[in-house]
Amino acid sequence: MRKILLLVLFITSPLFSQVKLISWNVENLGSSKSPSDLLYIVNILKDYDVVALQEVVAGDGGAQAVAKLADELNRKGSKWDYTISDPTSSSAYKTERYAFLWKTSKVKKVGEAWLEKKYHLEIDREPYYCTFDYNGKQFTIANFHAITKSRQPETEIKYFKFLPEQYPKLNLLFVGDFNCPQSHTVFNPLRNIGYLPVFVNQKTSLKRECSNEECLASEFDNIWYNNSKISVVNSKVIHFYESFNTLKEAREISDHIPIVLEFNLIK
Repeated sequence: MRKILLLVLFITSPLFSQVKLISWNVENLGSSKSPSDLLYIVNILKDYDVVALQEVVAGDGGAQAVAKLADELNRKGSKWDYTISDPTSSSAYKTERYAFLWKTSKVKKVGEAWLEKKYHLEIDREPYYCTFDYNGKQFTIANFHAITKSRQPETEIKYFKFLPEQYPKLNLLFVGDFNCPQSHTVFNPLRNIGYLPVFVNQKTSLKRECSNEECLASEFDNIWYNNSKISVVNSKVIHFYESFNTLKEAREISDHIPIVLEFNLIK
């Protein structure tokens, strides 16, 4: 009996726990989202430890919507905190905010979150960084929403190869909607320094209508991680649209599906 108890304690120790990260382009998160939309989003986010959101509207409605998400999450049994970026430095019609939400019992925020400063002119919606501590080890999420495919997102993604050198002490994860597949050569410099995509050949944007039972359009959302510092435990996407009768209804929530990474910190 004692051996069984020790085994249970060993398996459930922090060594075997991991961080559960979810990233989601929530498409115009702001006053256009109804209370039922927000509650639907909350019921997906509540099972994770850290949330990275893209496409929060730049106006007051965006910040208020994130605050409502946090309030509803706090009603689900765990204590949550959140941070919202200032509007990105892109043009008035393209500027957005980013947001992070996290379970305070699982991770601790380290310092202040910040928008990328050095490359804010080269990157239209510059990444939003936040560092977290998990069991004494730190990781920093660079939350990002690229320009649309028609505007050639590779022209700004090419600057990501400089970011690990710019922040040599940070364990960076590049997270979000790249509007560009991981197979594009623009990611090769990141691969060459040890970064890998969590998802390969995984479409994440919604079509307007399903065709031949295929409802996903493009391989846009992903998470890039340093494989010498992070160990992937599990990954998945959430086909939330399957709970709606039509894609039109599902797209009231978002035109992208959430992506999930469970990981351990090696360093």
